[in-house]
Amino acid sequence: MRKSGHSKLHIAMFPWVAYAGSYKLAHKGHQISFFVPKGVQPKLENMNQYLNLIQFFPLLIPHVDGLLPGAETTSVVPLNQQKYLAFAIDQTRDQVEGILKVIKPDMVFYDFWFWIPDLARQLGILPIFYVVVSSMSMGLNTKALTKEMNVEEVMELPTGCPPSTVKLKPEEAAAMLFEAEDFGSGLSFRERIRTAVKGSDAIAFRTCRFSTVEEALPEGFQDRVGGRGLVYGGWVPQEQLLHHPNIGCFVNHCGYGIMWEFLLSDRQIVLIPEIGDQILNTRLMVNELKIGVEVERGKNREVSKESLSEAIKFVMDKDNETANMMKKNHAKLKQILSNKDFQEGYINNFIKALQDLVK
Repeated sequence: MRKSGHSKLHIAMFPWVAYAGSYKLAHKGHQISFFVPKGVQPKLENMNQYLNLIQFFPLLIPHVDGLLPGAETTSVVPLNQQKYLAFAIDQTRDQVEGILKVIKPDMVFYDFWFWIPDLARQLGILPIFYVVVSSMSMGLNTKALTKEMNVEEVMELPTGCPPSTVKLKPEEAAAMLFEAEDFGSGLSFRERIRTAVKGSDAIAFRTCRFSTVEEALPEGFQDRVGGRGLVYGGWVPQEQLLHHPNIGCFVNHCGYGIMWEFLLSDRQIVLIPEIGDQILNTRLMVNELKIGVEVERGKNREVSKESLSEAIKFVMDKDNETANMMKKNHAKLKQILSNKDFQEGYINNFIKALQDLVK
């Protein structure tokens, strides 16, 4: 329909889209154009491994009431104020349109930006909704969510997906109701996602299909623990750190991107989820796959130093049968997921599907 015989793709990616996928696409020779806040551009440029294929286009994020001056990313904006950041980025539509007219990509990957589909189609560009959370979490968007719902209604999950072992607790209803709150431009968080999905020509997930854990290779691994730690507040090469032999345990919130990183590591896993998709991811890792532990929370979902310490000591105890079972389960999953042919098959199929869209 658009480009016959077109093999190499030019893909534009919008902010708040996972960066890892772009390197896999660039490695295959496809051109990637990123829209990023101006202040973030230098940091990303320094990490660019494909200078001839990945290009960053800076956006000037306007100041809006409620947003701290100079705030451009979620790393410096508390969750309850991120609606102002979303609204500010909504105001960059004219900048995005101007850049798209010049670079003329085949398609644009986006997530929160419900206005991208209409803009893209006006320019003859395919809008692809890129899912940065699990397909399990996206399934929740089939259900409308309002602040008037009671606890039981909020906790109810779709039948069949997620697995029956993945459940919400009553005290987590408030965290789930975050998605019903205003998230800028007159839409709630969930309404933004639902609108953006409905407007897309295709939806892209990062996921996989494999054998059960029990059918995977049975060999485990030996933890290598030692050295001393430090506290650092800047950007770090997290994926590289997780493969360092002195790291024994990884405490994290179980966001979807981080989840893939720790699955491909040899570290023991301790999880402290905060919001909806992280909670579901955690229950999948802990209750279904049995590869880590969740820190027990106290009153008002607070995490004490005692409960965190207890969880870390538990997974690092080499004499604990349950901890050793989690090590083995993790090792089996890693063996499957790190197989080169396994990963190559997925990225090649993904690229083929994208190429079919632009024919």
